[in-house]
Amino acid sequence: MACLYYAANAQLLLGHYDLGWHLAAGDLIRERGSIPFQDPWAFTLGDKQWINLSWLWDAIASVVYQYTGFGGIAILVVACGAIIVGCLTWITLGSGASAPAVCTAVLAASVFYPAFATPPNIYLAASPNTSTMLLSVVFYASCLRKTRYLLPLLMILWANLHGGFVMGLLIIGLFGGVALLRRDWVSFRYLGFTGVACLAATLVNPLGWHIYVGVIETLGHFVQAYITEWRPYFENFQVPGSIAGLAYILIFVALELRNGRSVSVPLEARLFSWLFLGLGFYEYRYMSFFYLFSTIPLALHFDLILPKRLKVLAAEGYLFTSGIVVLCALPLVFMLKAPALTFSDDLISDQDAAYFKANLSHARVLNHWNVGGPLIARAHGAVPVFIDGRAATAYPDSLLRDYFRLATWNIDESAWAEVLEKYEIDAVLWPTAHDVLRRFLVDKRGWKEQYVGMHETLYAKP
Repeated sequence: MACLYYAANAQLLLGHYDLGWHLAAGDLIRERGSIPFQDPWAFTLGDKQWINLSWLWDAIASVVYQYTGFGGIAILVVACGAIIVGCLTWITLGSGASAPAVCTAVLAASVFYPAFATPPNIYLAASPNTSTMLLSVVFYASCLRKTRYLLPLLMILWANLHGGFVMGLLIIGLFGGVALLRRDWVSFRYLGFTGVACLAATLVNPLGWHIYVGVIETLGHFVQAYITEWRPYFENFQVPGSIAGLAYILIFVALELRNGRSVSVPLEARLFSWLFLGLGFYEYRYMSFFYLFSTIPLALHFDLILPKRLKVLAAEGYLFTSGIVVLCALPLVFMLKAPALTFSDDLISDQDAAYFKANLSHARVLNHWNVGGPLIARAHGAVPVFIDGRAATAYPDSLLRDYFRLATWNIDESAWAEVLEKYEIDAVLWPTAHDVLRRFLVDKRGWKEQYVGMHETLYAKP
């Protein structure tokens, strides 16, 4: 049922703004046979080294896209979601909860953690972050069920897929801390050796120790204050889309406060749930991990309150039968969605891209942050970009500070004038809805609306 839900939202899986530059990076890696350390698409890099923490994911996505198109990428994402559901079901059944309680808790978590209600902040999508969601659950399940011998090998893969590999070290560290509190010296030593092996495994990558430079340039960087997924939960809350997820949180808190002592929840599961609930309110992206890690406590709570008749139905095989029916519907739903799977036209359409390639190949274009990735993908490097979602891993801090002086609704006219002159900008590509900027450029500075697309407007210097 979770995969049916993901397939029904297949177009949203492809809606990540950075998908474009990831595919272009994968093409570049395969073409050169090596990882580029200097960006070929932007004119604002200076001598900044590009640290691509997701090079392996980019290369894999490039291959999948070449041979299967967007449908293959969507299937890959849904398959990752299926593995996550399988791992959650495995560990939740192992906690002793009944099948109906497990189904309820796991399905609820699987529906809410992708956060389809708050695009583009979607955590099961065609982006390297999906590998972090998947491997976080695998590491959590392996530590919980004490099958940790494969974790160093998986860490090698993770460190080359996405910078979120530090989450794996955190998971092992928290399990080690609980073992220390329990004075379980055998588990503590085993987790210690596993953690050291995983730390060493992170260095098995083409970037070497510079991989941690890339992580530092992502975590704790001032750019986070301007990216919505790093902002607090309630700054991302949308009505009515987020109400169901909030209800899940309130149910979890209420059951924990009411039945916490009467339900035997593993300490690690309870610790992870509350830790990431707090982190999720502080920074929105962590709320997805709360949904994933809270399945065991919720399933055990549900086991106390679900009617006994449901447990009898499960024992008689009704859940299995309904699962087979849903499984048969899955390919049909995907076939209906497949023809519409392509790059989102929410920012740049094919028509827009064709115009830009024909008219901006030698121009210095100041583009909006969200447009950078799609512009790289659709123009194939023919239009040099000012900035995109790679942020501090590709662009110098001075440029980022200059850009974010411009990224406000009520514009700072002196800041715009300074940046336009400093970078010798020929054209500005900005959301059409930003009427304040249009009045400044057209009415006050004499610029021309050279091209007006459905979502973006190109302003040309006179």
